[in-house]
Amino acid sequence: MKYIYNTDKDIKEMLDVIGVQSFEELIKAIPYDVRFKDDIGIGRPLSEQELLSEVSGLKNKNMICFNGGGVYDHYIPSVVDFLASRSEFYTSYTPYQAEVSQGTLQYLYEFQSMISALSGLGVSNASLYDGASSLAEACSMALNINQRKKVLLSSAINPAYLEVVKTYLSNRSIDVDVLGSVKGYTDIDSFKNRHDLEEVACIAIQSPNYYGLIENWKKWSKKVPKKMIFIAVSDPLSLSVLASPGSCGADIYCGEGQSLGVYMSMGGPFLGLLSSKKDYVRKMPGRIVGKTNDIDGKDAYVLTLQAREQHIRRNKASSNICTNQSLLALRAAIYMSLLGKAGLQKIAKISFSKSQYLANAISEINGYSIPYGNNFIKEFVVDSKRSVDEIIENAKNENISLSKLKNTNKNRFLIAVTEKRTRNEIDQLVSFLKKQ
Repeated sequence: MKYIYNTDKDIKEMLDVIGVQSFEELIKAIPYDVRFKDDIGIGRPLSEQELLSEVSGLKNKNMICFNGGGVYDHYIPSVVDFLASRSEFYTSYTPYQAEVSQGTLQYLYEFQSMISALSGLGVSNASLYDGASSLAEACSMALNINQRKKVLLSSAINPAYLEVVKTYLSNRSIDVDVLGSVKGYTDIDSFKNRHDLEEVACIAIQSPNYYGLIENWKKWSKKVPKKMIFIAVSDPLSLSVLASPGSCGADIYCGEGQSLGVYMSMGGPFLGLLSSKKDYVRKMPGRIVGKTNDIDGKDAYVLTLQAREQHIRRNKASSNICTNQSLLALRAAIYMSLLGKAGLQKIAKISFSKSQYLANAISEINGYSIPYGNNFIKEFVVDSKRSVDEIIENAKNENISLSKLKNTNKNRFLIAVTEKRTRNEIDQLVSFLKKQ
């Protein structure tokens, strides 16, 4: 938000309109003893040159981010910020008469089209809250499709996602089972040997999974019974170089869109993605933007199939969600349009190359290993003979940020390498680990 200074004249005019003589009179209802009286401590006003120098100094304190686990430090072109911050988009206005805001509907339609292209599935919605809620909504969608009472989730799915799904379904008398994993991959044999598959509504497999490994969706789709819904979970950037969920036989795709032009932002807000086969469009949660023609034959965009939504028929709605992450969907649409297919592939390939380089370097350090091998794109698990808590804490002193692997008693941590990480930063991490 731009800062506009209020002159003494401006302040007097505002106070006159309010009907008070001073600012003190305006806030007299606030007891004096609870008011903040100390110096805020932001220092004196700075010139532009001094301010740039100050901000540059703060920037140098940023940590080198090797954190994984579903949120990634990708580069965001400045044009994404510039366009998404235009007042036509960056507004608190809610378009209750949605069709009046044709520009908003058009970019959401384009966003849906691009997510459908990445996922290889026929229809996408206008976004959900985040990747975790997208998986939960996908499971609810599957339950509504085949009216069964069990959900199967891979243990190699992000643990935070698993917790959200369990929370979503906790009051619906639904059994949520978690399939184990073998050497980092979902255990397909334990799935095949189950005797309750006719009762299972869906199975969800993440690839690349929480450990960064690429699961074999095609192999899984051949083992999933016909009436069971196959849900593929994935980081959308990975889909630029991997076979799409649709081409691998998935019925529903869901994922976290943060890597598509959305900042890490201390953990949110993020962008939930959801696509499915066209056959299931009337069971899909959330907003869907459609394209039609107006009475003059010109292109027009509308919110379509709204009878699915809770503001129309609450008791029969496919979901209780009644919003979307419109501004973040805009950022993702700008980002994908700017980079195109080749650009997205280039980012994935650079991340792959740099992460492979780092993994190979770490595997040569005494006391460290890569337990699950090199079948990953940008994220992998490191096993250490040393205390991971100590390693992570010591890394902070070197301005390096690492993340611990959740749901394990072993000394393991998760590393992600994006296109932003330089060779010097990667070598700095290697040198640090050698000294531990």
